Amino acid sequence: MDELNKQKPEVPVIIIERDEQPQSNGVVANASAPSRMKKWLKRFLALLAIGCMMAAILWGYHLWNYYYNIGVPVSVTPNQNIEKLKQPVKHETPEVVMTGDSILGVAMDFYAIHGVKASIEFVEPDMADTSVYMYCRSADYTADGKSLGSLVAKGVEKPSFRTRLGYMAMADGNMVIGISRSEKVKDYVQERGGSFFRQFILVSDGVIPPRFYLRGKVERRAIGRIDDQLYFIATRHKETLYDFAEALCEKGFVDAIYITGGNEKVFYRSKDGVRHDIGISDDSPRKKSVGEIPWLVFRKF
Repeated sequence: MDELNKQKPEVPVIIIERDEQPQSNGVVANASAPSRMKKWLKRFLALLAIGCMMAAILWGYHLWNYYYNIGVPVSVTPNQNIEKLKQPVKHETPEVVMTGDSILGVAMDFYAIHGVKASIEFVEPDMADTSVYMYCRSADYTADGKSLGSLVAKGVEKPSFRTRLGYMAMADGNMVIGISRSEKVKDYVQERGGSFFRQFILVSDGVIPPRFYLRGKVERRAIGRIDDQLYFIATRHKETLYDFAEALCEKGFVDAIYITGGNEKVFYRSKDGVRHDIGISDDSPRKKSVGEIPWLVFRKF
């Protein structure tokens, strides 16, 4: 009993543990700041990507609208006409075959062109030149000699002003007409040393345009296509451009472009080489514009 009383009582050991919290003097804030910046940067880049995509879509639509939405359907693309120009030349006896008809009250003469090559020349052909089987005007031009629309003469591009949607292209003995704002055909023809000019649309893929810019009644001329046959067309009387175009459409022309010149005197040759005059003589405008008029000349090979 005494021994038990002599023993000292045990003193409990109390251990106090503390969770050490990291000091928040700027450490937590600094850790979250980069995370917020990354989120804003991602959002900004996403918005920038969407903006670039929308701009690309709008620009693509603008290009499509400019080159393809021209108010009329198009029968042949520039690439298809380039392929036509690359084809081997179809060898035929050189001749121009004339026929006549009256369509919707519009009397016209049609000159089917066979076995010749075409180019733009700035000297009017001599009537005694037997290599020429037909010639006529091509592009219009300003008083200072600039063509109204792209013009290439034997590989050399001439100064031009504004543009028109119809065109005729000539290279390596072949020739085509078409409707397009694109300059692909012009560039191809220029590389090949050929010729090219632009004019108003009369018919495109069998459809006439919604409006015409030339008013009044005068004798009308055109270059038109039925299938792959090209024709020079001339009215016998004064007609409005709308009536002329409507008659060409009714006749079956797939494409047709306007040819300036009214009733100026030109000529064609038949199969026997005999010259036949078209129109009446009018030398005054030709004498004033020597070296400026771009003539469309068809010569035998």
